[in-house]
Amino acid sequence: MGITPSTLQVFSETYGPQVKNHDYSVTIGLSSDSSIHLFIMSNYSERSFSFNTSGSSSPLPSPIPTYRGGSTAVAKRSKFLRRLFYFKHMDFEFALWQMFNLFVSPQKVYRNFQYRKQTKNQFARDDPAFLVLLGFWLIVSSIGFAVVLKLQFLSFLKFLLWVIFIDCIAVGIFISTCLWFISNRYLRKPVCKDQDVEWAYAFDVHLNAFFPLLIILHIFQLFFYHILISQDWFVSRFVGNTFWLIALGYYLYITFLGYSALPILENTQVLLYPLLVLFLMYLIFLVIGCNICLHVMNFYEYRVL
Repeated sequence: MGITPSTLQVFSETYGPQVKNHDYSVTIGLSSDSSIHLFIMSNYSERSFSFNTSGSSSPLPSPIPTYRGGSTAVAKRSKFLRRLFYFKHMDFEFALWQMFNLFVSPQKVYRNFQYRKQTKNQFARDDPAFLVLLGFWLIVSSIGFAVVLKLQFLSFLKFLLWVIFIDCIAVGIFISTCLWFISNRYLRKPVCKDQDVEWAYAFDVHLNAFFPLLIILHIFQLFFYHILISQDWFVSRFVGNTFWLIALGYYLYITFLGYSALPILENTQVLLYPLLVLFLMYLIFLVIGCNICLHVMNFYEYRVL
């Protein structure tokens, strides 16, 4: 079936919004072999996608494009770091949408990661807006800690640097590297040995899981610290430890969703097994009278500061 200009118009209206992002320009053309070519140009790169519609009974092409011109991991990382200095090109609205849905519907977030793989040949984020907003919430939560613990300015800076570079980045690198190795070594499907899990995606999964944990433990929990959690009561231990149970449990759940979204992996349910250990530790700490929240606060106050 031939392709008319009206078909190209419908195609442009259908696929244009999916790739439109600030200063991106989209050009659609038709070749002699009945293929539609989509060219995306921006200040950072040029991409092209090809849709072959010959022999199809539908006037529209298949919705899954073939990406051309993939780049190396080093090039992708360099491009990502360069974009950190171009705030006007970051999609903060979409990053806020992701943060909101990490609480209400995290599956939607990972469906977007799958779409990025189809269009840009990578699962990992190429827009640092999420990372920038996460940094903002790290600062806000650290200010809250400074108020609760009555920290001086220098102590606040030390605490902020610890939370950013140790709690978030260093621990994240360790967890991401472990899960990256385990998933590539033991969870890949036999028919997908020529594909692997991107380390950058593994770190993105950590950031996705870390954000709800940060909000629960470093913001919500602070409202209950002085009036309840810091007291020597059973209900104080129960509330404080329950905050940690929810935060760590949700971290594990979002991590599981991140790896189960990858079509090259199987048996990802093993990533949920630590939930059993977590719940057992929760019960043990309640029985022996250990208030995890209080111990962590003391660690921050007397060891870090």
